[in-house]
Amino acid sequence: MSTTDLKIPNDVAATLVNPAAYADHRIHETYKWLRANQPLGIAEVEGFDPFWVVTRHADILEISRQNALFLNGARSPTITTKAIDQRVREMMGGSPHLLRTLIHMDAPDHPKYRVLTQAWFLPQNLRRMEERIRIIARGAVERMLATGGRCDFVNEVALHYPLHVVMDILGVPEEDEPRMLKLTQELFGAADPELRRKYEEDTDEANQLRQGVLADFFNYFNKLSASRKAQPRDDLATVIANSEIDGRPISEFEAMSYYIIVATAGHDTTSSSTAGALWALAERPGELAKVKADPSLIPGLVDESIRWTTPVKTFMRTAAEDTEFAGRQMRKDDWLMLCYASGNRDEAVFEDPFEFRVDRSPNRHLAFGYGAHVCLGQHLAKLEMRILWEELLPKIDRLELAGEPKMSEAAFVNGPKTLPVRFEAA
Repeated sequence: MSTTDLKIPNDVAATLVNPAAYADHRIHETYKWLRANQPLGIAEVEGFDPFWVVTRHADILEISRQNALFLNGARSPTITTKAIDQRVREMMGGSPHLLRTLIHMDAPDHPKYRVLTQAWFLPQNLRRMEERIRIIARGAVERMLATGGRCDFVNEVALHYPLHVVMDILGVPEEDEPRMLKLTQELFGAADPELRRKYEEDTDEANQLRQGVLADFFNYFNKLSASRKAQPRDDLATVIANSEIDGRPISEFEAMSYYIIVATAGHDTTSSSTAGALWALAERPGELAKVKADPSLIPGLVDESIRWTTPVKTFMRTAAEDTEFAGRQMRKDDWLMLCYASGNRDEAVFEDPFEFRVDRSPNRHLAFGYGAHVCLGQHLAKLEMRILWEELLPKIDRLELAGEPKMSEAAFVNGPKTLPVRFEAA
């Protein structure tokens, strides 16, 4: 098969890098077309290096299994323009990364850094936190009920509940949570006109992140890290501040990167899935009635909302060597876009994938990734969501939209940014 045969039509390829297409749901029509017509093709978009687009569940799964062949750290694991990639390399002495987190690493470093905090996120450790999380959830429900039957569920509940949980685990004081939320939104919403930080017009995007949002994160966590080295506590910040790799203290750059990935990914994706669930239930009173009548369906509601929303839309991988994959000849350093939101609507895996079903079973979604890079916080996210629905669903009867919800504009991590609802307390 020639390269020409593999090329994705220009108009289709353009939606893959257009943040607005992820906000207005056009991306799902693009994915549907690709799964049917070019499930493993090449996108050539002006301003970007060419990249393979992986849209089928089975192919995403297989690439995620082969961590030695398809790398995270060789270049950016998120889609970036040539100009940004070049600017980052200039600023970082040849490195393609402004941060060095778990998502920027491969073996042998990745497992060494992952194990530093892994025990904190295992189910047996989370069980001891369950009552504390339930107290936080009850507070969130009480604040929602106190609105009198109308609220913006994203900005009054979904953003703050998982934020409070993960900051409690990390060791960030409650009074600093609004700062962490704002910085997270500016980091993940850098392409969104309502969420991104405002800069001088001539400041390039890479510098905006490095000198603005990331600098603010670094300044904050440098102080927190110094505090935990001087006075250790029973929190995750203490673990990171005092960690060693191969018998040597973790570097400041990698420690700051670790703090940032926990402080952002640790709540933003959970917020999005939580809001996505309530949005779906508000539009489907039958599904709401079903889960209210049978609370044993709540874990199914959690998994379906994660599949439905798929907050992490895409991740990039880089081929480590020439290889043949699914009948395609790939070359060393080829870039691949794994489209998780497409895999989670794959008709070959999910019956009626564009329907939201609280009792969907099995639900083999890919929203947490797979293989060595599977989401470290997946058990915490599911626990938080289960507890919130256990506390909230018995307390509301009728639920409906009270306006037009809006999604954030981003091709990497996105989700609802406003969700006006009306409800009646039970």
